[in-house]
Amino acid sequence: MKIENLLRENIKTIKAYSSARDEYKDASSDMVFIDANENPFKTNVNRYPDPQQTDVKQRLAEVKGVSTTQILLGNGSDEVLDLIVRAFCEPNNDNVITLPPTYGMYKVLAVLNAVDIISVELDNDFEPKVDEILAVQNGNSKLLFLCSPNNPTANSFNSKKIEQLIRKFNGIVVVDEAYIDFSSQESWLGRLNEFSNLVVTQTLSKAYGLAGIRLGICYASEFIISVLNKIKPPYNVNQLTQYKALERLSEINEVEDQIALILKERDLLITELNSISFIKTIYPSDANFVLAKVDDADLRYKQLIDNGIVVRNRTKQPLCKNCLRFTIGTQEENKKLIRTLNQLS
Repeated sequence: MKIENLLRENIKTIKAYSSARDEYKDASSDMVFIDANENPFKTNVNRYPDPQQTDVKQRLAEVKGVSTTQILLGNGSDEVLDLIVRAFCEPNNDNVITLPPTYGMYKVLAVLNAVDIISVELDNDFEPKVDEILAVQNGNSKLLFLCSPNNPTANSFNSKKIEQLIRKFNGIVVVDEAYIDFSSQESWLGRLNEFSNLVVTQTLSKAYGLAGIRLGICYASEFIISVLNKIKPPYNVNQLTQYKALERLSEINEVEDQIALILKERDLLITELNSISFIKTIYPSDANFVLAKVDDADLRYKQLIDNGIVVRNRTKQPLCKNCLRFTIGTQEENKKLIRTLNQLS
């Protein structure tokens, strides 16, 4: 597969905007900087940030075992996903394939970019229907979004099914691994060099506890990353985000300890949820949340709100009738949830 043939025609020849910090990169040197129309008075953030987030990428490359040329950073995963859609999908012509129930922004970004959506619902085990997906693709199908572990169902997709789709889909396969740090499955990063059409997205929002800084990560071939770099805003990741990301990426042991605690609390919560009479089904979880079917999701959601607990009501999503999604909280938060559920009638 020649990935360049999948690009929009105007993207093939686009010239990237060259910012001041692109033209002179060593902002740490003892120079007089009067090139970027910045305020000269020091506030620690009066200078534009590194447009390529070099230090953060170098640290991520060490942690993840990839090359810095295979990494693109964005203002949250949503910006990364938007860039991918804009690079490969011709408005009012191309389409993307999504697998509901799944992350809602895939559809939003497609609509925003005037790209058609082909939806193939997951099966009753929340697994991709591989044959059906491959059958509905056409010459204008540019992207296939696979969220694994999936949101809101919490399960990781069967790895053999994912591989089959990567090998046989005629476009780019985006594996969204926002919750991979909680999963028992291996990340697809280890096979990035094997498939030219594989894109893996991750985030620091979940396991790393940095949802507030909005840092999304795209891993792909050097070619795909070079294309996305051409169309991203020049200073899309601010300096404070870069500082905080570097700080957290130096605390890997603490991150791993917190992941272990979340997984322990997840198992305990599932055990307790099994004893709640109006909870009908608890679906397997490979993430930091649990999806559960209850007798009346709207009623139970309102009752929990009235008791000061906010969960996610997913009853309107395909295959999720009367389902609530419970994020794993602290030990005390989880205990309060269970106490409250036991008191509901």
